[in-house]
Amino acid sequence: MKRRQFLEVMATAAVPLAAGAEPADSGKLQRPRETTRGAMRYRQLGRTGEEVSIIGLGGHHIGRQKEEKESIKIIRSAIDAGINFMDNCWDYHDGTSEVRMGKALLDGYRKKVFLMTKIDGRTRQSAAEQLDESLKRLQTDVIDLLQFHEVLRLEDPDRIFADGGALEAVLAAKKAGKVRYIGFTGHKDPLVHLRMLEVAKEHRFHFDSVQMPLNVMDAHFRSFEHLVLPVLVRDGIGVLGMKSMGDGLILKSGTVTPVECLQYALSLPTSTVITGIDSMKVLEQDLEVVKTFRPLTEKQVAALLAKTAKAAADGRFERFKTTNGFDGTAKNPKWLGKADEGPG
Repeated sequence: MKRRQFLEVMATAAVPLAAGAEPADSGKLQRPRETTRGAMRYRQLGRTGEEVSIIGLGGHHIGRQKEEKESIKIIRSAIDAGINFMDNCWDYHDGTSEVRMGKALLDGYRKKVFLMTKIDGRTRQSAAEQLDESLKRLQTDVIDLLQFHEVLRLEDPDRIFADGGALEAVLAAKKAGKVRYIGFTGHKDPLVHLRMLEVAKEHRFHFDSVQMPLNVMDAHFRSFEHLVLPVLVRDGIGVLGMKSMGDGLILKSGTVTPVECLQYALSLPTSTVITGIDSMKVLEQDLEVVKTFRPLTEKQVAALLAKTAKAAADGRFERFKTTNGFDGTAKNPKWLGKADEGPG
């Protein structure tokens, strides 16, 4: 995407503001209202009224440590530093990520965080079973934000919203007090996200959050930033950015640094940018980015887009869009639920 196109996209995002939002310095972006407490900064999450830290702790990465105690140390250190957004998923490391986070949130830590996890089930039965497993692993009675995971296929929205579909289980859980807010996530194609939002609108349902890749290369290729972000801002849906570094792939291009990647994603109208923190060193690096962060100027954005344009053109550094290597539900279709459980 050229600089002119980028600015036009940001101008498109300058739609009527959600409650509490304020214009960015450039007058082009519309980031959520931001407050500071201690050394951490927080932004409003869509229309929920919740404030979440501008960076979130990625759930997949805190299941990668060999020793459980190291994972717990990273999680608690992040919370002590003010990070309150905790990302997780029912299928991460066969449940290990949720188990470790559940242990880390004992001893009073649970009340300090906004806890999110995700489920893969597309049927009412599979979704309900996965949700109950997540609650047990996380050792909590309520999940602050539950998201439908890996909405990757055009048929996923129809399966989730169908009679006997996953939404029925989640709405029942919300009524029972097990879930507070509902969202969805996916990394494949912005058109699938738009389809999910379209089907939700047809069912008069408003998502509280949407999670998607937002990074310096996405701006050039199958762009969530270009196609989905303006819709979320317009509708007051909390924006959860992920893959700011493409799980390390973008860094392998040699065009940008980790700091530049985070700065770019934070300069967009994101509520939080979920980032992989798999060591104390990475945690310290990310906290320094938060401490020194200033929204990028139009000139700085243009420079980043210019130097990533060639590498980003064919999607080779965003393989989560172009291959199924990142698609857990493609490799494990049983996670979606059996056809005889209901629609899907």
